[in-house]
Amino acid sequence: MLKVLVTGANGFLGQYLCKTLDSKGFEVIAISRGNCCIVDKNGIKYQSVDVTNKTAVEYILKTEQPHVVIHNAAMSKPEACEKDGRECMVQNVDATMILLEACDKNRTHFIYISTDFVFGENGPHSEVTEANPLNLYGKSKLLAEQLVEASGLKFTIVRPVFIYGQQMLGMKPTFIHWVQQNLEKGNQINVVNDQQRTPTFVTDICDGIIAIIDKKAEGVFHLAGKDILSPYAMAIKVAAVLGLDVSLIKPVTSENFIEPVKRAKKSGLKIDKAREILGYDPVSFEEGVRLSFGVSLPQ
Repeated sequence: MLKVLVTGANGFLGQYLCKTLDSKGFEVIAISRGNCCIVDKNGIKYQSVDVTNKTAVEYILKTEQPHVVIHNAAMSKPEACEKDGRECMVQNVDATMILLEACDKNRTHFIYISTDFVFGENGPHSEVTEANPLNLYGKSKLLAEQLVEASGLKFTIVRPVFIYGQQMLGMKPTFIHWVQQNLEKGNQINVVNDQQRTPTFVTDICDGIIAIIDKKAEGVFHLAGKDILSPYAMAIKVAAVLGLDVSLIKPVTSENFIEPVKRAKKSGLKIDKAREILGYDPVSFEEGVRLSFGVSLPQ
């Protein structure tokens, strides 16, 4: 039985990864800061570990000796990274180096969860597109990618975009739940219409990562959705699926918001490589929304 250690296990993707891996028969070691937030963790073994603590990281990796390390923990809010650049580098770059140095060079497959923020404009991007991050969050994740590539470990870098899915108990709402909650209250929402993304259904990325483990696939893979949509188009789709008032959703441009972080207007990722090598086959955004809310297709 393969043993997989997942960092950032209390986060949205982290919880889904741990539960999916456990359901597929992997031995799962989940690490995160604080108490375990994973609901119905079954056979998952949880340990409170701060990945910026070199001693704690070395101890857990020496003790557990996982075959696979999925490094998902990160300071992932671009605004927070811009506000506290030093902490961003500690969490996203230093922690990655600590983990890499603690891994067994002859045993570990290191899977690093990165982001589309390593790119600039003119998306959707392929795995070979030249990186050009527009903000500190993207720069920190690119630096971490470079550490992974230079580590000497067997590695895979996974880049998703705009992850969404069913909200677990105690989790903060994702974008689609923010839309749902506001429309159900009758609140008007302003949603950007001049940015493009390829939103990623959380179950799809979990399945893609399991395929990477099973196939021992190395290199860089984009695991994103198949549809290119603006946040406004996503909000409209959520309203349509849930039968909510579409007229409450107002399209605006990026210029309507004063943002401390520069974001690409035309982003998103191409998934051809993952389709060909991994058999990756993500659902449409509409189907992902239906699955997230448990809504059946109309008869």
